[in-house]
Amino acid sequence: MSRPVLLPQPRSVIENDGSFTIGEGTRIVTDRPELGDYLASVLREVLDCELPVSTGAAAEGDIVIEINASIDDLEAGTVEAYRLTVDRRSIIIDAPADAGLAAGIQTLRQLLPADAGSAVPDRTRAEISAVQILDWPRFAYRGVMLDISRHFFGVDTIMRLIDQAAALKLNYLHLHLTDDQGWRIEIPGWPELTRSGADSQVGGGPGGFLTTADYEQIVHYAASRFITVVPEIDMPGHTNAALVAYPELAPAGVTPEPYHGTEVGFSTFDTRSEAVYEFIGDVIGHLASITPGPYIHIGGDESHSTTLEDYRPFIARVTRMVTAQGKLPIGWHEIGASDDLAEGTIGQYWGTRIPENDEGERASSVARQGGQLILSPADAIYLDMMPEADFRIGLDWAKGPTPLADVTDWDPATLISGVDESVVLGVEAPLWTETVETEDDIDTLLFPRLLAVADLAWADAVSDVESRVHALLPRLAAASIQYGPA
Repeated sequence: MSRPVLLPQPRSVIENDGSFTIGEGTRIVTDRPELGDYLASVLREVLDCELPVSTGAAAEGDIVIEINASIDDLEAGTVEAYRLTVDRRSIIIDAPADAGLAAGIQTLRQLLPADAGSAVPDRTRAEISAVQILDWPRFAYRGVMLDISRHFFGVDTIMRLIDQAAALKLNYLHLHLTDDQGWRIEIPGWPELTRSGADSQVGGGPGGFLTTADYEQIVHYAASRFITVVPEIDMPGHTNAALVAYPELAPAGVTPEPYHGTEVGFSTFDTRSEAVYEFIGDVIGHLASITPGPYIHIGGDESHSTTLEDYRPFIARVTRMVTAQGKLPIGWHEIGASDDLAEGTIGQYWGTRIPENDEGERASSVARQGGQLILSPADAIYLDMMPEADFRIGLDWAKGPTPLADVTDWDPATLISGVDESVVLGVEAPLWTETVETEDDIDTLLFPRLLAVADLAWADAVSDVESRVHALLPRLAAASIQYGPA
């Protein structure tokens, strides 16, 4: 049998003689029924048969999913650590926590035939080479971001992205919910946000928004895939849609109009108005109540129409409004302009791989104040950048197109000078949607580059990324993912 191609690359892979055959007589044995059902659904993508999920004692020929609190050679305290053992008698996935079991399932998925994701009629057997894998992630936060403000995407598209991200062991989904072009989340007591504020997008069109029930459905589905949702309300800039809905939140003399373009930096809240903070309090309070995850993102980028004198106290106050709700604030690296961030505030760096102007200093400021960093260098993992010159969609402002080879051509440990790796919470690949209008557009810009991002975020040592990505292209095709240039 051919050697399996795994991405993200596990820490330890020991290949052994023999193989295990999954077939009609195979059971999935576990006391974690949701995980058992999930593995059964993964195997249905390959086999034209239904494997039963059982509890109780396992026997030869079973696939076992089990909690094991003490596995030698696993990183202690890492909830996503797992061991996957395949031999002639059984497949065993064991881990100290459910998140590790889920990670092991995703690795087993990549050991399946290359056309996994496209069930072959009458195929009732799949052979898996004998192997033992020990694995855990480098970074705790491994994310992808979808902007649903520039162009709106609804529940089904977001849940599809959740499945794609989970298969790559990504564990955070950052939703950019508001911007100049549209407000995309329902807030009780502020109905105009989802009337006039949501009724626009880039280039015109109907816009749209998520109801509270929609958002809760997304959060619940993500949790079932061990993904945490991070909602973002961008402020004090990128707020034109909110100002269209409620002009009293704008500075004196500003008359907001719906915006369908792509320029940035022209809008701002009136940061000296108490009405603005009452509004923000209601927004953050509602999001906190429906978001079980630990983070709320407050944006803070490109606030060119907010004076630094007004910006700094605004950011300081809003970060404390988030912590008052029991959540940790995240903001783009510009929030480091404030030297009074709430305790635990996290900065998200979106500058280039070689920081320019004050990009690195703003990120370092967050770290000096005790916060961690999420790294999203725009010229490497902003996946809205064109994958090649003159591509039909995408942008190129971050030093030109970003081909697959550039995605991992940097080290998170050394990106920000003077910031130790222990300060790096993780890595996130944003997809802004100025040019993205369909699910196929999403696929084309995310893939295959998102595979390389996932490898960078998980693996301790990254090598042969391009060749491993190329080897996995048939799996993308089998899953009906319309990937772009590789």
